Amino acid sequence: MSNVEKEIQKRLFQLQDTEYKVFSSKLMPTVDPETVIGVRTPALRKLAKELSKHPEIKDFLNILPHKYYEENNLHGFIIETIKDYDTVITELDKFLPYVDNWATCDLMSPKVFKKHTEELLEKIKIWIASEDTYTIRFGIGMLMSFYLDENFKKEYLTLVSKVKSEEYYVNMMIAWYFATALAKQYDTTLPFIEKQKLSKWTHNKAIQKAIESNRIPKDIKEYLKTLKI
Repeated sequence: MSNVEKEIQKRLFQLQDTEYKVFSSKLMPTVDPETVIGVRTPALRKLAKELSKHPEIKDFLNILPHKYYEENNLHGFIIETIKDYDTVITELDKFLPYVDNWATCDLMSPKVFKKHTEELLEKIKIWIASEDTYTIRFGIGMLMSFYLDENFKKEYLTLVSKVKSEEYYVNMMIAWYFATALAKQYDTTLPFIEKQKLSKWTHNKAIQKAIESNRIPKDIKEYLKTLKI
């Protein structure tokens, strides 16, 4: 074990909250509870900001796979602090194959992406075409975060609708994407639901999540209910 890895694990255990460990473990069925330390996200983000200036932090980013769940989250948060777009992509491509749960996947959203939406789109297409559950999920998540407002195009809905997977965590992200799209780009998104472009489970889950959303008017929710398969 490297010095930087020892130092980081020591710091994580100093931030341990055992009640939170029990709580968060229950939310992540794909993660071995023995690998969960129990560190709250704000504390992890604060630590990542500090460690991003550590002289040996690159060594930590090269240590994969990590032993603890929080090391993975910390890894993602450190990537977020990188200001160079190409470096972020390089680090993500190294890290994503080792992501083994929805929480680590969904927590990452590098700020530098906002300034590079054109290049990022091509990368998202590659991630979505991956065979790895959480790489696909991350790609769809980035499409949801950065391309449902001023950068929106109908073709992105088509891109996501064509993702076919047996993986629960991929289909849940597709449903979440379409529910968010219904809230932000209703007129363009609705035909995808009316024409049943998604698998039955994902279709119904997208409608359920849209109905649960505070951003969608009551009359639209009533209509969406009629579209369930």
